[in-house]
Amino acid sequence: MGFYSEFILPRCLDWTMSTPQLASYRQEVLSEVSGEVLEIGFGTGLNLSYYPQSLTTLTIIDVNPGMNSFAQKRLKNSSITVDSRILNGENLPMADNSFDSIVSTWTLCSITNVDKALQEIHRVLKPGGKFFFIEHGLSAQPQVQIWQNRLNPLQKIIGDGCNLNRNIKQLVGHHLQLVTLDQFYAPKLPKTHGYMYKGVATKA
Repeated sequence: MGFYSEFILPRCLDWTMSTPQLASYRQEVLSEVSGEVLEIGFGTGLNLSYYPQSLTTLTIIDVNPGMNSFAQKRLKNSSITVDSRILNGENLPMADNSFDSIVSTWTLCSITNVDKALQEIHRVLKPGGKFFFIEHGLSAQPQVQIWQNRLNPLQKIIGDGCNLNRNIKQLVGHHLQLVTLDQFYAPKLPKTHGYMYKGVATKA
């Protein structure tokens, strides 16, 4: 992992992902999370203050050690007991059927083998458990899709593997049963970067 990924990117993401609008989405997604919880792609810890205090356990993973280092202050100040691990979402060491809830916020865009990661989410989620997510991805408008595809190679460099053009509905729906899904453009963001998928899926 290079200098940019480990030292510069965490600071850039912490700043750009801290807007009030994105914070409101985090709060909406996390409001119904319960039980034993896994968050993939914990990043710099911006979700932490929005988790219900009644959680049984919270396990967090992120592949980037720089993100983990940046998140330590938030972890120390949290009243929730957190098990923090530096792991790739494509290969989880947890047992089958381990978690009541799994959370992903703006993470599926940057996992190299996203199908493998979703297979792992399905595997470690308990039957009847829920996957809570908000992700950006492929727009519903063909004209915007054209620009997403054009910009994607550059975005992957700047965003350390982040993709603009993943069809999150299709990806999640292939592995889990969608319960709710909202698709919309986030205000004040370019349409190429701000098409959101916010929803809940379950393991039947």
